[in-house]
Amino acid sequence: MQSFELFVGLRYTRAKRRNHFISFISLISMMGIALGVWALIVVLSVMNGFQTELRTRILSVASHIEIGGADDRLAEWPAIADFARKHPEVRGAAPYISAQGLLSFGSEVRGAMVRGIDPALEAKVADIGSHMKAGSLDNLKAGEFGIVLGVDMARALRVAPGDKVVLIAPQGQVTPAGIAPRMKQFSVVGIFEIGMFEYDNGLALIHLDDAAKLYRLGDAVSGVRLKLDDLFAAPRVARELNLTFPPDIHASDWTRAHANFFRAVQIEKKMMFIILSLVVAVAAFNIVSTLVMAVTDKQADIAILRTLGASPASIMKIFIVQGALIGVIGTVIGVTAGVATALNIDVIVPAIEHLLGIQFLAKDVYYISELPSELQWHDVGIIGVVSFALTLLATLYPSWRASRTNPAEALRYE
Repeated sequence: MQSFELFVGLRYTRAKRRNHFISFISLISMMGIALGVWALIVVLSVMNGFQTELRTRILSVASHIEIGGADDRLAEWPAIADFARKHPEVRGAAPYISAQGLLSFGSEVRGAMVRGIDPALEAKVADIGSHMKAGSLDNLKAGEFGIVLGVDMARALRVAPGDKVVLIAPQGQVTPAGIAPRMKQFSVVGIFEIGMFEYDNGLALIHLDDAAKLYRLGDAVSGVRLKLDDLFAAPRVARELNLTFPPDIHASDWTRAHANFFRAVQIEKKMMFIILSLVVAVAAFNIVSTLVMAVTDKQADIAILRTLGASPASIMKIFIVQGALIGVIGTVIGVTAGVATALNIDVIVPAIEHLLGIQFLAKDVYYISELPSELQWHDVGIIGVVSFALTLLATLYPSWRASRTNPAEALRYE
């Protein structure tokens, strides 16, 4: 683009117009683009924050990788755990026993997912210890038959630390009266709160040795859980481990265990991007009406430029500059406001709540009571490019129409 077209385009943008309505529409278009870009950045940052928060809470209980065997039994687990630890990206390994059971206290009965753990190794693969509301995982000692419950499970059973609950294993034992389920009394030694209903209401932790005795696994376990330096490397590390394991041993990563959940979150984020992009598109295409009116307002000027030798392509570039400048200014304002809001949402939202006297995420309703935000510059870049592209697209028709102006017709009544 020659400096002539850029100079005239910028001059038209700054010049006072006979029709002030054109300037008003230009301002509205600019603010509309800024508002759409601002909303896109803030909403996507909040969705990123929620996704990260939920992923953190899930992986504080679930593991990055689980190694299991046939029939959910892994006999030679110490050797497998030692082998897995040798992988350069594996930070820790711990055995576990996973089974189902019924918990009973008084007249209350609740189903539970029972997990046998080694408290000394569990901290290397999970962060449950940092979510304890009462007691500690260290209170789980072999042979003492202690149990740690989720806060909702404890509330449903109406138990507190020190109470004794009966754990009923579904695997039966043969008696003269027939097959009867195995039962064992456990003392509640701790209560945790992850913030995920699935775990707080359905998970019970006992010592690995106690679980092996109750479910008659002997020296076997259900599997080995691994924690990695980078959780996003889990699919690749799992594939690498599977290539070295025998056919009856397999490794599964966390993305498979929670694939539907994270896929739904990702689809929701994409749909929000598309929906909010329409806001930017509506504002961008307001530029069409702005430039059409500007072309009508500048018919005589266009004709004079044509008679002085300006080509249709030059006239088209002049109005593209004018429309693109509106889009650039709106995009810059929107990006600046969006980034500032996303980075300070932990201050802005409480201030609004205090001002209005309401709470957006009540603690007694939502597990996440604060609005999380995670700004990703990749999203900001895409939003900026899409906004500018829509702006350029909106300038094409009015600019083409300006380039088709007939000088003789435009100057007939001047």
